[in-house]
Amino acid sequence: MAEAGAIRRIVVVGGGTAGWMTAAALSRFLGGSGRRIVLIESEAIGTVGVGEGTIPPILEYNLQLGLDESEFLRETHAAYKLGIEFVGWTIPGERYFHQFGQIGRPLNGVPLHQLWLAHRSEPSVGPLAAYSMTAAAAARHRFGHPSPDPSDALSQIAYAFHFDATAYGKFLRRYAEARGAERIEGRIVGVEQDGETGIVTGVTLEDDRRVRGDLFIDCSGFRSLLLGQQLGVRFEDWSHWLPCDRAVTVGSERTEPLLPYTRTTAHPAGWQWRIPLQHRTGNGHVYCSAFMEDDEAERILLDTLDAPPIAEPRLLRFKAGRRSKAWEANVIAIGLSSGFLEPLESTSIHLIQHGIQKLLSLFPSHGVSPVERDEYNRAMASSYEPTRDFIILHYFANMRGEPFWRRMREMELPDSLRHKIELFREHGRVFRYNEELFDVPSWVAVMLGQNIIPARADPLATALPQSEVLRAMAELRGSYESAAERLPLASEYIERRIAAG
Repeated sequence: MAEAGAIRRIVVVGGGTAGWMTAAALSRFLGGSGRRIVLIESEAIGTVGVGEGTIPPILEYNLQLGLDESEFLRETHAAYKLGIEFVGWTIPGERYFHQFGQIGRPLNGVPLHQLWLAHRSEPSVGPLAAYSMTAAAAARHRFGHPSPDPSDALSQIAYAFHFDATAYGKFLRRYAEARGAERIEGRIVGVEQDGETGIVTGVTLEDDRRVRGDLFIDCSGFRSLLLGQQLGVRFEDWSHWLPCDRAVTVGSERTEPLLPYTRTTAHPAGWQWRIPLQHRTGNGHVYCSAFMEDDEAERILLDTLDAPPIAEPRLLRFKAGRRSKAWEANVIAIGLSSGFLEPLESTSIHLIQHGIQKLLSLFPSHGVSPVERDEYNRAMASSYEPTRDFIILHYFANMRGEPFWRRMREMELPDSLRHKIELFREHGRVFRYNEELFDVPSWVAVMLGQNIIPARADPLATALPQSEVLRAMAELRGSYESAAERLPLASEYIERRIAAG
């Protein structure tokens, strides 16, 4: 007999990427423990399905679930991703690369980017991207797994994936069901709460079936069916910082070569993503409806595709922000039901993953502990807000002339981001706080890429003998170039990996 008050019935409301990532993780770590894991979804309710880009922490999620990478590549039509190329984000035509992983190696404890700042006027120094193993491979459309030897340049490769979000959901559904998770087809039309405690006790489906639960995970997307609609948790609107509120998306035929990175191209009132998969390319135009009509946004997208479209364009509406709390009563929101940040830096799936990992680390055994609930809410806020700042940075630091971009350049920044920019403008210094997602190399790549150039380099960099620094930088740059040239094309590597698996 179940112990009184024990968390035995876990109900995941909604499928899609968030729902099945959650169900898969719960089945992996709680399957066989006597707990029942149920996921409710309706085929009549579509999923957003635009989150096809990821960042390196996805490797941790796959490892925790014990997923085989070759099978993952095959089943989700995935391709490798080494970073993001930004085109036209400062002025039209100018581009830079946000690499995954480190920028070079320190010299006498001085970060490589500080050496680059001190000596960038020297003709031999070249662009910052030349000092990243990941960027060097990406520029040549090549890929290889990191070397276990820390002295090998290839040890600095960092990667993630592009994948088909619909195929990913199906892949994780098979994984979860094989470990005991149950799927219920149905549309939720009612929610039952305890009149005294406010605890959600069950949901009612449109055919009058009732699904009871002890803990509910709200993965219902933008509707936020339980946390927002039923429990009334307030939505914090961030659209004054991130005003893009629509996206038109379309798939197109695969193009060659298969690029191992996402490309984002700035347009007059937003930006366009290009995400290469094995079988097609995902495309979308994110824009602000206050500055551009839907028809014009669709026309720009279709006119700038690299290959013919394979479907009809689809329009999405959204608002940037997050719920003031992700956990209220016995409901925990994960994914879009908790908050939304546009997919500029491919953070949506990571925020799902982070929510799942925090849930597992604070999983309740009996009822809801206020201190554990508050810790979850603190952790999620500490994850969302720095990620928000990182995305705002791209918009703020621009030199484009269109009204939308002028408005973004003139916006009042969050204090946290203003401090980071001001600190960087002095001596190129960046510090990582608390549970920030993006590490120092990412902030450096985007700050410099967006032409935020420090007034001066760190004194420690200028104190080193110039000849010694230039020799070390040349050797480092050469090692990355040589290692990158030895790697196979990303498309060839994928084919070999799948065949070998």
